[in-house]
Amino acid sequence: MMNNTLRDQCNLLPGSKITGKWNKNTYTIIKELGQGANGIVYLAESNNKRAALKISDNGVSIISEMNILKAFSKVQGSALGPSLLEADDWVKNKSILSFYAMEYIIGDGFLEFIHRKGPSWTGVLMLQLLTSLVSLHKQGWVFGDLKPENLIVTMPSCTIRCIDVGGTTLIGRSIKEFTEFFDRGYWGLGSRSAEPSYDLFAVAMIFINAYYPVRFSKNGDGYKQLVEMIKQKKELVPYRAFLQKALSGAYNSAEEMRSDLVEILQNQRKQPAAQTPSPQKAPVTRTRKHTKKRGRVQRRRGGLIETMLLVSIVCFLYVLYIYGQFL
Repeated sequence: MMNNTLRDQCNLLPGSKITGKWNKNTYTIIKELGQGANGIVYLAESNNKRAALKISDNGVSIISEMNILKAFSKVQGSALGPSLLEADDWVKNKSILSFYAMEYIIGDGFLEFIHRKGPSWTGVLMLQLLTSLVSLHKQGWVFGDLKPENLIVTMPSCTIRCIDVGGTTLIGRSIKEFTEFFDRGYWGLGSRSAEPSYDLFAVAMIFINAYYPVRFSKNGDGYKQLVEMIKQKKELVPYRAFLQKALSGAYNSAEEMRSDLVEILQNQRKQPAAQTPSPQKAPVTRTRKHTKKRGRVQRRRGGLIETMLLVSIVCFLYVLYIYGQFL
């Protein structure tokens, strides 16, 4: 939970201006975007360019998050966190608050996008997310507080991006921030140790959340409950084994989980084609019909020839009989 002192100091209204103590850049607040355990994020404008501004009274936390963003920027082709623009301090009423400006990612929230486009998009977006997690885990980090609220789908490319890196933790340490529904510890399915399988559990829960927009609470055995919820949605049946492996911690890496998801999506593409009648069947049927018809014509023609031959023989014998009467 964010402390009330920071909220009192940072209750900024649209139009408010803050100026950095060191770099002297001025930001005009447009609106609040959200808040976390370590600060408040605002949409702001500076020099006619928009940015997301995170303000905190915890300087150590700000430095940690900036280091994470810098690490993300080294991963080429990654759709991880937003790019870091600058960091500075803001003096307000003789108190110093730290802040950093980062890229403002424009797009739909994950659940908003799914609501508009349909849950069938979930597999494709989770495939992208797992690709990003492969890179993140190789860098030695776990995202930690992975949830739909921290995911943006940019348009028109429909690319998923991670935002709010406040929960990102070095592998081997304890998770800094978490949300119960996406936390394996809450469901009794593992520790809160920062390891790849912690993020992979959260990916499975995001998948489930896409088909159950109203989140539910734990009731008894967490694993049995989640498996039952998967069974109740026929759309989740093709993903059942895939989700259960992630929930039980059976995946060793994001790469392994991604590979299974690729196979599922490929099979789904093949199924409609398998149900389509073969284009060769119709010509074969027509050929058989044509062959049968030709056979009937040939048989009729053969019968006619036989009849004519028989008549010819009878006529020949009759002529011989008449000729013999006159001899």
